[in-house]
Amino acid sequence: MPPRRGTPHLLAVARGDEPADLLLTGGSIFVPGTREWLREDLAIADGMIAGWGPREARDVVDVSGAALTAGFIDAHMHLESTGLWVDEFVRAVLPAGTTAVAADPHELANVFGVRGVAALAAAASVLPFTFGICASSCVPASPFESPGAEVHAAEVRQLLLEYGAIGVAEVMNYPGVVAGDAELLAKIAAAGDRRVDGHAPGLSGRSLDAYLAAGIESDHECTRLSEAEEKRRKGMWIFVRQGSASKNLAELIPTVLRHGTERVALCTDDREPDTILTEGHVNDCVRLAVACGARLEDALVLATANPAQYHNFQHLGWLAPGYQADVLCFDSLDRLRPARVYQSGNLVAEGGVIRQGAVPTVPAPGWMRDSVHLAGARGAAAFSLAPPAGGQARVIGIEPDTLTTRHLVLDVTDPAAAVARIGVAERHLGTGRIGLGYVRGFGLTRGAIASTVAHDAHNCMVVGEIGPAGPTEMAVAIARLEELGGGQVAVLDGKVIAEVPLPIAGLMSDQPAADVAAAVEHLELTAADKLGVTIGAPFMHLSFLGLSVIPELRITDRGLVDVDRFALTSVAPA
Repeated sequence: MPPRRGTPHLLAVARGDEPADLLLTGGSIFVPGTREWLREDLAIADGMIAGWGPREARDVVDVSGAALTAGFIDAHMHLESTGLWVDEFVRAVLPAGTTAVAADPHELANVFGVRGVAALAAAASVLPFTFGICASSCVPASPFESPGAEVHAAEVRQLLLEYGAIGVAEVMNYPGVVAGDAELLAKIAAAGDRRVDGHAPGLSGRSLDAYLAAGIESDHECTRLSEAEEKRRKGMWIFVRQGSASKNLAELIPTVLRHGTERVALCTDDREPDTILTEGHVNDCVRLAVACGARLEDALVLATANPAQYHNFQHLGWLAPGYQADVLCFDSLDRLRPARVYQSGNLVAEGGVIRQGAVPTVPAPGWMRDSVHLAGARGAAAFSLAPPAGGQARVIGIEPDTLTTRHLVLDVTDPAAAVARIGVAERHLGTGRIGLGYVRGFGLTRGAIASTVAHDAHNCMVVGEIGPAGPTEMAVAIARLEELGGGQVAVLDGKVIAEVPLPIAGLMSDQPAADVAAAVEHLELTAADKLGVTIGAPFMHLSFLGLSVIPELRITDRGLVDVDRFALTSVAPA
């Protein structure tokens, strides 16, 4: 709900003429601008902060000894990567202290277009949460991907003007921006005075200059400190990311230690439900920043005032008069788990548990189901790929804790190469296209894993053993995805041994967060125990191997993509 600034009751409470709705007494308020903790009572009226100091109040809550901060704000994230529909996501993150996010729903946009984004906006609007939606700018992310829908400049303008988008979401096709692609520049121009988020892994020098000159303002894809510092020096906002698969905080936080908090914020980008429930959300990012040497006060600014400033959440980020009463009460700052969470002055979580009835149930529309449509028979032959003559092939190399891949050339007939098969089956348009190749880094030696979560076109990704049974295992996995209407599966000896159904757009579950988290954990443990998978968050890693705008080598239903050359390439090296 929008903030209720300047109401007669709010002003009367601020003046001391009327009792506050709620008074929190005995706590210490964090002030982002001065990095101070001030022992003051906090008066709340009409969901807003009315003022500091003693007042009459209808409800007085003693929080003596507690540290009070504004609610945490995720500077950049994708709801769909959590595997949760929006109401269940809010139930999961409110107890951790996240009360606002800037979300790019380009996963839903790739499946359903503007209609999907509009449905998400409608569902989020009735929840006790600030769910800022950005207008997805790259649907598809590149010409090498095959989504279920496309978003052009006209649709970006529609999302901004009709659906209240807070800005233009990450512009991932950075080669196109640098080259001056007219359609991309029209999308950027549509933002007007709203923000334009970026996505430019490894971009530097003159190419970065061109990207910034086009109007891009932020980046969450930095993986090296030198990269982040060049971008900061050139005026770019840096969103320091700590997701489930891509963990960049430890590498990047020294930029804050060296140069302060200006133009830096924290984000989760892609965080799975088991990570949220066990480690936390933005509060976990704050905790890790402190563990990496940042002052607590600086880390708090990165999670409150700074993301609010960037995204023009003018009513968020501070506990000061005229700001929305999103208040976190910490009995201890050691683990940064709030004892109480207030959203717009209402107690929504206590003791790490969401309050009964605090978040209404808002089901996803029925038309978001049954979105997986595979054309024709999908037998083993469809996933068979003979090694090139001599065995030498291009191989996608993945590594822990980063989304960047390596462009390898290996003898795929040599067991020491430790490669697996990989495929992408188009699932939206009934083309029957399948891209095939090789991958190293999963550790998979038996069976297959597959997923309909495949950034950003969200076709069916599958990895299978290199042996002769691999194509059959892959075919069984893909067939099960179609039966489920979307999800993630593990297969061994022709049988599904673990799965996570994701029937909403093939991306999200309709089940409670705890159930989804348990299913994800079981799936990953099964993949490790039964299939030999060694990399952490294997399904998150798998989902990004189809995103053809992150270096160096990717795969889509159209084949291998050399991202550095921004061109399709063959499995056999030249």
